[in-house]
Amino acid sequence: MIGLKESDTIESIIIENAWNFSQEKEKLMHSIHSYPAKFPAFIASKAFEYAEEEGVDVQCVADIFCGCGTVALEAKLHSKHFWGCDINPVAILIAKTKNSEYSIEKFNDYYQEIKKRFFSMDLSDVQYENANIRLQYWFSRERFLDVLRLKRSVMMSISKDDIYLNAFLCVLSSILKGASRWLTKSIKPQVDPDKSPKDVWYLFDRQCQKFLQAIAQIQQYYYQHKDVNMICKNFLEITKLPKVDMIVSSPPYVTSYEYADLHQLSSLWLDYAEDYRTLRQGSIGSLYNSEEVQLENIPLNPVGLSIVQDLKNKQGFNRKVRAVARYYADIERAISKCAKMLNTGGMALFVVGDTEYKGVKIRNAEHLICCLRENGFSNLKASKRKISNKLLTPYRDKEGRFSSDKRQREIYHEEFVISGRMDFQ
Repeated sequence: MIGLKESDTIESIIIENAWNFSQEKEKLMHSIHSYPAKFPAFIASKAFEYAEEEGVDVQCVADIFCGCGTVALEAKLHSKHFWGCDINPVAILIAKTKNSEYSIEKFNDYYQEIKKRFFSMDLSDVQYENANIRLQYWFSRERFLDVLRLKRSVMMSISKDDIYLNAFLCVLSSILKGASRWLTKSIKPQVDPDKSPKDVWYLFDRQCQKFLQAIAQIQQYYYQHKDVNMICKNFLEITKLPKVDMIVSSPPYVTSYEYADLHQLSSLWLDYAEDYRTLRQGSIGSLYNSEEVQLENIPLNPVGLSIVQDLKNKQGFNRKVRAVARYYADIERAISKCAKMLNTGGMALFVVGDTEYKGVKIRNAEHLICCLRENGFSNLKASKRKISNKLLTPYRDKEGRFSSDKRQREIYHEEFVISGRMDFQ
């Protein structure tokens, strides 16, 4: 990590191999459910190590965009208290599942009970005919009825306040794309008309066996049990925040797909929403959160304002440009709240990448550095790393959206690791 002076440019930041690769294989528990933009787990453990080398006594860690709980699990395994939040209920389900303690024997007992119910339960076709229209769109009649049978078997086998209910619902959630018409390995919601969705019980059984292996692997680690607290809420709306020693986080992407759209199958099946589109509301930088934004009324730092002006000059202050303006305003508010969370001498470390939209460079790293400086962070340092393990690819189409097509523009192949200290002398 190199120190950043006021006069330094982003181009002066170099790639450091220490942030590129890990000597250890990632733990199975991190991969029990796919999740877009999940950064490699070693970055979290490397962040703890780096902070402690810099003199931070890291007892409590926070992740303000905790996603599927990567930082949370690493904090747990490093015997640290953890606090996190995310607006996405599917993310919080996965994060809580990863961070709970399980008995292999008890998991197996529930599995056998679910299996018995699944293979003895009959459902009529009317269940499909009365189903949510989006679920009919994504699932064939046979696969829909099998998923419904599985869900009911889980709900009938485990009480609502039992941590194993989250575990089995997480397993169910993880197989939905494989059991549906969703295009395999596609980032965006897209039907594959030629796909033959896999058998639901086969997928569920395979994922349960993987979960059992993950439990067994975690049980081999020695760690002290600390408090883990995760809440499903927009960070910007939380009024009572904890004091922490370190924040490790990666902000959501700008000019990408709506996260609510990516998780729509799970949101609908797990009853988080009757219409998944309602979950777009409140998301940072959402197109659906920005209708009232006016450039003259939204406070932006000089970097954010410059980016939005460049976009406005290209195509006017349209819906997408308003969303970008709202995104930067939200990030600035988030960093201001982070400054208040940190104990004296505490550290914030963010992983962020630049991108491009309509030929305009979206300078997220430079904007974040400006945010940190404006909110009293000092001893700013940064490094670059090559993207190696993200579900979301470095390729973008002409709209700036994620694409798996390597013929598209590769504009997001590096990330910046940026740290700053609060009240550091």
